[in-house]
Amino acid sequence: MSSLSSFFPSRFLGSMHSNPRDRQTDPLSRLRFTLETMPGSRKYNFTSATRAEILAELYDAFWGPYAHLFLPNSNSSLPLHATLSEVQASAGQLRENQVLPGRPCGHIFKKGESCFRCKDCALDDSCVLCSRCFEATDHTDHNVSFFIAQQSGGCCDCGDVEAWRHTIDCPYHPYAPETTEYISAFEAKTLLNTPRAHPKTLTGQDIPTVKNYPYRASVPTELRESIARTIGYALDFVLDTLDSSPDETIVPVSDQDLRSQPSGDPLMHDLFAVVLWNDDKHSFDEVIELLHDITNRPRDEASQVADRIDDQGREIIEMSTNTARLLEIAQTIAQIDLGVTVRRAYDTFREQVSAVIIEWLLDLTRSRLSTDALVLREILAQELLSHRRNSSMLSAADQSRLPPTDIPDATRLDWLFLYHARLWKKPRLNLKEIYASLLTLSHEHKLAIASHFASVYHRIIDAYLLTDREAETSIKYFALQLFTVPSVALYIVRHHNIVSRLLAIIAAFFTNQIQDKRITFPPNPDAEIDVDTFPFKSKRFMPVFSDLRYLCHNEPVQQLIAHNREFIAQFAKTCQIFMCINPNKRAASSHVEYETDAWISVFNVTLSLSRVIKVYGEAYSKAAVGDLVAAISTVMHHILMCITVVDDRRDTSRFPPVNFHEVVYGETTYKIINFDVMDGSISFHHSLQWLLAELFKHVDILDESSLQTIGLRSLRDVCLNKASEEAMLTIIDYPLRVLAMIAQIRTGLWVRNGFAIRGQLLHYRDFMLRELCYDQDLFILQTALVVLDPDTVIVSMLDRFQLLGYFSGATLHPSYDTSHLSGMVEEFLYILVTILTESASATKMPLPDAIRREIVHALAVGPCTFTDLVKRVAERMVDDVCFERVLKEVANFKPPESTADFGTYELKDEAHDEVNPFFYHYTRNKREEVEVVLRNRLKKKTGVQDPVIIPRPLNITKGPFSTLSSAFESEVLVQIFFYGIYNILTITDASGAAPPSAEAILDQVLHLAMVAAVERPQVFSGLAVYKVHEEGKNLIDILCTFEYHEKYPTYKARVQWVLDQITVYQPDEVKSRRHVPDASQADVEDPNEAKKRAAKARQEAIMRQMKAQQASFAVNFEDIDDEDEELTDTPEEPVSYGTCIVCQEELNNTKSFGSLGFIQPSRQLRRHPDGVQSYTNEVLTCPESLDRVTTPPHEVTFPPSNEEIKAAKRVHATNFDAFPSQFTRFGLHGSICSHMMHLDCFTVYSGSIRQRHRNQATRNHPESIPRKEYICPLCKSLGNVIIPVVASKPPELNSVPFPDWVRAAGISILKSKPDPVLESLQFRTGTGEFVFWTAQDSAYQSHMRVAVDRPDGTELHKMVDTVMVVAKNISQQSRHLRDRTEPEPGERGAGMYLPEELVGYTLSALEVALRGQDALGKTVADNVTDSQYRMLRGLITCLTKLVSLNFKGRPDEGREAVRQAIIKRLLPEWSRTSFTSFSHPLLLRDPFTILIETAAVAPDMLKHVLILTYYAHLARTVVGLVYILNKSRNNQAIETRKYDDIFGDTRIFFMSVVRHSPIFEQAADAVFQSFGEPRISQLLYTFTLPFLRRAVILCRAALPYAFPVPQDLDAGMCEYRRLLKILEIPPLAELPNHDTIQNALSGWCAHYGHSQAASQLNCGVMLEYPLVYRLVRLPLVLDHLYLDQEKTMVCPRCNTVPLDAAICLFCGTTCCFQTHCCMDLDNQDRGECNMHTRECAGPIGLYFLVKRCSLLYLYANNGAFGQSPYLDVHGEVDVSMRRGRRQYLHHARWEEVHKIWLNHGIPTLIARRLEGTVDNGGWETL
Repeated sequence: MSSLSSFFPSRFLGSMHSNPRDRQTDPLSRLRFTLETMPGSRKYNFTSATRAEILAELYDAFWGPYAHLFLPNSNSSLPLHATLSEVQASAGQLRENQVLPGRPCGHIFKKGESCFRCKDCALDDSCVLCSRCFEATDHTDHNVSFFIAQQSGGCCDCGDVEAWRHTIDCPYHPYAPETTEYISAFEAKTLLNTPRAHPKTLTGQDIPTVKNYPYRASVPTELRESIARTIGYALDFVLDTLDSSPDETIVPVSDQDLRSQPSGDPLMHDLFAVVLWNDDKHSFDEVIELLHDITNRPRDEASQVADRIDDQGREIIEMSTNTARLLEIAQTIAQIDLGVTVRRAYDTFREQVSAVIIEWLLDLTRSRLSTDALVLREILAQELLSHRRNSSMLSAADQSRLPPTDIPDATRLDWLFLYHARLWKKPRLNLKEIYASLLTLSHEHKLAIASHFASVYHRIIDAYLLTDREAETSIKYFALQLFTVPSVALYIVRHHNIVSRLLAIIAAFFTNQIQDKRITFPPNPDAEIDVDTFPFKSKRFMPVFSDLRYLCHNEPVQQLIAHNREFIAQFAKTCQIFMCINPNKRAASSHVEYETDAWISVFNVTLSLSRVIKVYGEAYSKAAVGDLVAAISTVMHHILMCITVVDDRRDTSRFPPVNFHEVVYGETTYKIINFDVMDGSISFHHSLQWLLAELFKHVDILDESSLQTIGLRSLRDVCLNKASEEAMLTIIDYPLRVLAMIAQIRTGLWVRNGFAIRGQLLHYRDFMLRELCYDQDLFILQTALVVLDPDTVIVSMLDRFQLLGYFSGATLHPSYDTSHLSGMVEEFLYILVTILTESASATKMPLPDAIRREIVHALAVGPCTFTDLVKRVAERMVDDVCFERVLKEVANFKPPESTADFGTYELKDEAHDEVNPFFYHYTRNKREEVEVVLRNRLKKKTGVQDPVIIPRPLNITKGPFSTLSSAFESEVLVQIFFYGIYNILTITDASGAAPPSAEAILDQVLHLAMVAAVERPQVFSGLAVYKVHEEGKNLIDILCTFEYHEKYPTYKARVQWVLDQITVYQPDEVKSRRHVPDASQADVEDPNEAKKRAAKARQEAIMRQMKAQQASFAVNFEDIDDEDEELTDTPEEPVSYGTCIVCQEELNNTKSFGSLGFIQPSRQLRRHPDGVQSYTNEVLTCPESLDRVTTPPHEVTFPPSNEEIKAAKRVHATNFDAFPSQFTRFGLHGSICSHMMHLDCFTVYSGSIRQRHRNQATRNHPESIPRKEYICPLCKSLGNVIIPVVASKPPELNSVPFPDWVRAAGISILKSKPDPVLESLQFRTGTGEFVFWTAQDSAYQSHMRVAVDRPDGTELHKMVDTVMVVAKNISQQSRHLRDRTEPEPGERGAGMYLPEELVGYTLSALEVALRGQDALGKTVADNVTDSQYRMLRGLITCLTKLVSLNFKGRPDEGREAVRQAIIKRLLPEWSRTSFTSFSHPLLLRDPFTILIETAAVAPDMLKHVLILTYYAHLARTVVGLVYILNKSRNNQAIETRKYDDIFGDTRIFFMSVVRHSPIFEQAADAVFQSFGEPRISQLLYTFTLPFLRRAVILCRAALPYAFPVPQDLDAGMCEYRRLLKILEIPPLAELPNHDTIQNALSGWCAHYGHSQAASQLNCGVMLEYPLVYRLVRLPLVLDHLYLDQEKTMVCPRCNTVPLDAAICLFCGTTCCFQTHCCMDLDNQDRGECNMHTRECAGPIGLYFLVKRCSLLYLYANNGAFGQSPYLDVHGEVDVSMRRGRRQYLHHARWEEVHKIWLNHGIPTLIARRLEGTVDNGGWETL
């Protein structure tokens, strides 16, 4: 022991030297001893036991003898492995709520929890609410978004006054006015105080305890001290450990490097560990494979390690003394760029101890001391804000570990901030959560933490930008929680100078001043910028700009910026660095060789910067006029310094020297800048001009009256006060060059510069971004019009666009060809229109109005969805709180109706009045579309044939821009108008055709002329007369020529309007020139009209001719048919069934054919769950008829109203009210797609499928050959059988009255001889079923083996074969799903019983799918489609064929024999005796199956057998009901007896059914006592109605015309009465008059009553679920799923709440979707959805993927994703919750999902989806 002492300071070991027994006395010393010696004593191996021991020691030292104050009453100590907050929470101590006015909520979000953001209430986007506070507050009609916390650590801002625009009245966190007063006073004080030279660091002693907290508990001083000491020691332990941890994951190169790494191990023990670190670049599988290869772990163990790395952030993967091997492992891992370190095991062990300590500190922040929820956090805060004590001597020896010099007297918190990057994921997140919990203590705590954060901020940014492996858990993001709080931001900007430090960081980083992984501070101001260096390629700089933006966005900080001039000076200096970076030069002769994409990163940087510029500029709305003028001068000074100062350091490609030249235009000479855009270099980025534009926007402050207060007259003075006109021209020339370059790029003059130049242009003018850059350039030009002489500005523009010649009459250009020239003219006029008429910035239009204007113009083109609308509007506007409110004002929402619909917005009619077709965000095409819309609207309103859209006056009444419209007095402008029209008319007359873009140019010129006539009519009219141009003409001359120009008739009305305006001022001039159409010629038709008429006549003639041709063709066609019929003399014409879809030939009796069908296993049919009360209650309250829609089809408004949402609040049960899956019934479901094919064609087609599978070996094919599947070539439905098609010419019904028929049947049986063959074919069990109708019957032979008896027989046999093969396959795999007693496989009669489990099941499923649908005719049978009937007939034919295969040689093919057997089975006298083959009671069989058997062999006796089976079904239902009701209690009130006319006296019937079994009789009696007759008859009604529905469908299929609907049938009757009438079944009420039925009934019941089944009351009769089938009940609002997700969404396999949950829509189970934890390793790593599907619904699965907001369909290892049934407020699908709006269940979409499922359409849906895509990696990749 003593050898250690040389290393430790003596005070440390004092406790160790003294008597070992005393060591136990002081728990803190014991804790120290344990932690210091632990690495060695635990052999450096960290286990969960180690964790438990550390926690136990920590708690002991922490509470000493006072544990009872923390633990709930029953516990004297903490259970092992548990933490305090868990124990307190489970005892309910943390639940009681402390409601205190003014205290914030502070709930900290866990990963995966839901948070809400309400734009209308929140101050900015960082303010969120937890679901509890959100549900408790009212956000009706607010813009609410909802999202899932991606990681823990955010906290709920409810109750924090600085987070909300107005109080939100949360009942749990009431408002306290004094808090608001305190904050305002604090802000005022901070603003006034001068900042300190050295900011004072706030330490723990400076912070008062929280005041006015009524739940204080008295804390003994001794306890307070032991708490503080333990926390302090724990923090120091963590920091001491981190002292020697590395900043980056770097692998040592050699053994020596490895050993010389800093370490805290006093003994330098030679055991080393390799640690693998988490990152966001590598996939799980990659890491698992790597671990498996390198460390020889088995895969499942490697997978657990990978999970731990993902969860914790790192993991030790190898530990040993063999350093060479460890280094080799580490280098191999480092090669694929995974983070890996090799360190001494001592250090890694201590780091793991530190992680436990951090976890323990987090636990303390969540715990209470008796009732006091604050004291532990207060003490923790105090310790964090104190200095480190007793750092071990080791760090003193190592100089590099001394406290960083730039942080004077660092506290523990500073150290933790600095060391944050040395930690890994889990402890990082825990620390952030600890900090977040301290922020909510009090405002002082917030300030203290923020001020420490601010003082080390530059070092945090260093780590974040340069070294951090895992950016998303960086402490840098903690800034979001601090910088968005106004008072805190103000404090740190004022006292910690954080804005200027941030600007310095940005400047140094982008000029690449980086040394030793640190950004140089303060930066060298002269450093050059280079866009190809690392900083520009880094993706991480964006958040640094957003930090700056958050800071400057706060109201008090804006005050600071506006009033303190150093802010703008510093900011301008920073912007200066980015001026004109990455310039472009036109590639004139040959294409650029190498296109770089550096422009992308440059744009990212400058756009981030320009967002800050926007915020900085906005701050000046709070400025005094002097401040604003000073700011404008500062920025102009910086621009001029940048672009005009000539020295040798100047980069001439960015800032070419400024030269002036003189140009003559009109008759005036102008001195303007000389620059050729085709030749010079031009950059898109001039941030200082953008900033200047922002400053000019404060037109209210730059008003003349306020400027006079500082001795200036106008904005012109402001600008020219410090700079000359030439300087001003230079400043505006940069934006102008960009505009000219853009025009040239758009007209195609820069094509040789490749894609990069197009990309820059698209971004610059993008709708969402243009207001940051492009619009600023336009505004700078507009400002120039009022600051300088407008003529000079316009001539400068002409010069830059190289159009001086064109607008002086030269239509040929030295460097533009004709199309380029017109393009440039059009672009030039666009800019001219914009700067002369765009008034939003010039009048400082309020944001809501600006947004209104944008929306109106975006929707004027036509209605669109919300997403499309957002793409057309700038991002700042969409993000604004009033966007959706304004949208509601100007547009109507049309909610989606059908399943494929989306919601759309349509402009209200009156809003069209606000549309300006020349709005500057319109492209030319949009403008033309809008003009058409507006003209048509005017035409309707006024009735004028060719209405004129008159421009609205500018209306700029005050501010510097009120003089803008005087630009219309300019002679230059009139000359532009003149040549704009004159050139086009001359070219048109000369060449006889309009030049390119003529219409666009004329539109723009006329629009400008109209604006001039509105704004300055008198001067404009004067200039139009007196200014003479080409050929001695003036503007009026040319307008008069234009008015009647035959090539341009569409302009006539507009030109007339302009001339009429001029006439007011210059009547004689206009009159003398204007061409007056001669009145005598008025009758002569306009030549255009004549042309139109002639064209119309021609068109009509052609139409007549076509009609005649069609008619003669049809006649000829009929002739052909007639000839055909004459040729065939055969008496019987073949019935045609359309054409074969493969060979297109007719399908008739000449060649055999079948329908493509699909038989799939299904577990859809439901039995009625016994013992589940709610289902019985449902049955009692269900509607009378299943073929009428009882509830109106949910007149649901979409989105649902607030009342509906409130009513649908909670998800009730854990499984979403799903139907329990153990009550489903397995069977085979058949379906067809209604297309038919010849048998031979089918064989050929099957071959081609096999061929395709061979050709596309890697593809995930839609069908599986082993399962005999194929895809219908026409409709792509899945199929696996071909079903015979039979003509329906069945025998007539036997019309003998029922009693006579029964008698006759009995006699004929007595007469007939015994039939040993038949008896051998019946089941030995006495059920009366036939062995040849089972799926695995061993005697069944395929058509290959059977001798041909009749030629058509084989063809039918082939089809039966396809059915039998599939049925046998499924039957063999599903024995465990069936509860029938069956013979062993291999014997006759093995497998599924087809009449029941194929035909019966299909028919039942068909009937279930039609429940709740309106019957179009009179009954449910009218809802079944023809093709479904065809399929049912086909399946029945297969049964018939199976009979004939077993009775070869009999003329009737055995039908008579089977028919007799069926009658014997039904008539009880044949089943009494034990030796017959009917010893099994009839009531234990499903009577419907017997009806199907009858349809297969003797359809003529269907009517009579129907009566018998109906009564058997009634008796069976009685037995089932007794069984069910015996288990449930009654609580539904039904008193009226509605069904006496159907059932008569139910009680008598009931008792007579059960009287043969005493146990049963007793039970039935009890049930009647409890439920009463009305209820029982209601139940009997509901449970037997499905039988009648199925019977009517079966009868319609077997004998389509035998059961006609009586004419006089009252459609208003209930369904039961209608069906009894149609099927001619005597109702139970008439039973006393029918002896025959009575006899049969008493026979069946006696047989049942005496059998085994009745004696134990387990009855053997399961009733079917008789109502409409529903999937699970999903909540109306999607986010309600998250309210109790711990209760409702827990995966039963791994017992966690899945991050990506999939909810099974059949049974409501939650599964983990595509995750690592629940995987089926035996079955190709299928995920849990596939595993669950197998146990739930068999082959198909249907899941709702909560986070992805989509549906997942599965079928037999294939799958497809479907659209979500949820839509957001705007009626759109939000995939993966990207937009985060609240989503509501859309009724029509949800119904569609039900429909697909009920019609067994999932396999086909998936097949179609797979068929349409050729993928290489399996469907999951789609």
